[in-house]
Amino acid sequence: MEVRKLTGAALEAALDDVARLRICVFRAFPYLYDGDLAYELDYLNTYAESDAAILVGAFDGKTLVGAATGTPLSDHADDFAAAFGGADFEQDSVFYCAESVLLPDYRGRGIGHLFFDKREAHGRDLGFIRSAFCSVIRPQDHALRPKNYVPLDAFWRKRGYAPLAGVIAEFGWKDIDQPAETQKPLQFWMRKL
Repeated sequence: MEVRKLTGAALEAALDDVARLRICVFRAFPYLYDGDLAYELDYLNTYAESDAAILVGAFDGKTLVGAATGTPLSDHADDFAAAFGGADFEQDSVFYCAESVLLPDYRGRGIGHLFFDKREAHGRDLGFIRSAFCSVIRPQDHALRPKNYVPLDAFWRKRGYAPLAGVIAEFGWKDIDQPAETQKPLQFWMRKL
């Protein structure tokens, strides 16, 4: 296994594989995402267009088995404007750690920590003083919630993140058990770098 930072042309070259990973990993609870490759590639183009973007790739040989992305929060200003409308800090001070996706067979090896370590270091190197991400909120009694599901809250708290009270974004996607796209709430978490 190798976990390495990709930027620029190397980041752009990996985006097709990241799109496929997102569709695969986010199909599971809590996201339940019925993904579409064309949408994914359009969404991931944000990272190709940002000089400050990072992709941390986990490779088993030459195969990308996990990925985590990050950009300045300002690259996502339109998406998050409503959620951060009443925040008492400058959005320009925040580095946004977007998705972290890792195939199930590779979990429990410390790769999730490396994903955060490398993105947070990248954000600090660029002068950011805060790091944030968001997680989908699902009801405790959701019909597709696995009995053995353990949320990642303890992992995130151990890394120094805490939920931001009232900072909730709304995004739409099609769930695997639904006929059409619906809006979902996503809770923002933040820490100082």
